[in-house]
Amino acid sequence: MVLAAGLGTRLRPLTGSISKPMAPIVNRPVMYHILKLIKKHGFNEAVANLHYHPHAITNYFGRGQRVGVDLRYSLEPELLGTAGGVKAVQRYLDGGPFLVISGDALTDMDLSQLLRQHQESGGIATLALKRVDDPSRFGVVICDKRHRILGFQEKPAPGEELSNLCNCGIYIFESSIFDYIPRDTFYDFGSQLFPELVKKEIPFHGFEIDGYWNDVGNLEQYREGNFDALTGKVKVEITGKEISPGIFVGEGTQIADSATLTPPILLGDNCHVGENVKLTGPLIVGDHSIIEDGAALEGVIKWRAAQTGAGAVVLGGIIGRGATIRDDVHIHDRVVVGDRCVIGAGSVLDEEVHLEPFTVIDAESHIH
Repeated sequence: MVLAAGLGTRLRPLTGSISKPMAPIVNRPVMYHILKLIKKHGFNEAVANLHYHPHAITNYFGRGQRVGVDLRYSLEPELLGTAGGVKAVQRYLDGGPFLVISGDALTDMDLSQLLRQHQESGGIATLALKRVDDPSRFGVVICDKRHRILGFQEKPAPGEELSNLCNCGIYIFESSIFDYIPRDTFYDFGSQLFPELVKKEIPFHGFEIDGYWNDVGNLEQYREGNFDALTGKVKVEITGKEISPGIFVGEGTQIADSATLTPPILLGDNCHVGENVKLTGPLIVGDHSIIEDGAALEGVIKWRAAQTGAGAVVLGGIIGRGATIRDDVHIHDRVVVGDRCVIGAGSVLDEEVHLEPFTVIDAESHIH
């Protein structure tokens, strides 16, 4: 079961016209990497719940042909919560242990090992846990020496944490878990089901994972996850041919001889890089993007079909799908441009500017 119904509000304005699982990591939706991971570990059938911009997911994945997984869907006109969404697809999951995984998690964890740990522990559920430096950002899990879960803390204040093991939102369940989830109502794993299991003294366990995990929970984590994927800190598929160490270029992409590229860089398919362009990594450019003569990009994540005008300078921003940046625009770190925005020639955007989709900025504007 892939949890894919969330709104992704903390990734706005990037999620103004797509759902969070479709946010690209190295030019492929984060849910793409999740489905490739489950396929790698022998999970050949999956169901995903949908709510926000569902057609973006179904149009991209279809029945799962591009990832080799038989994929079905469960549309939720009203959100049912993490556990309620799983209850709604019980007919697909009954009959043995099953995996539940967040469709917006970036990870390369060993799911086969998690399943083995679950089978050895003998409990009704097993949670993947990750040791974190700042427990105040997460829900943390308290376990005994045998990994049995004793309780939870939700985003404890600094110095008050009883654990630094956070819940990754990746679970193995026995089908008997459905006896504890009500039907046709909102019900949540973290705030409702798991505390109920503790209260009733029903054994379930948590195991720390060794692999990479990032919940892509906000814009900074999204940016970090992309660059971790680009540099190999998380093992995911990077499309394109490596034309020199750390520089990946997609099919049909044209790069002018006078352009300067400093790795790590990923250029998607059918891009155009003009004369005297300067590209400095870490840098990710989506498919069908245009970077015109004399432009300079550094530390940027640029979604597909975005255009950067001649002489423009983009330092550390995130540029949404189909956005147009006119000539001589300057964009600085922490600027996020939503889908299909237009920024007029000679404009300057700095500080922490976030532009909602379809915003139009007049020429020579200066925006903080």
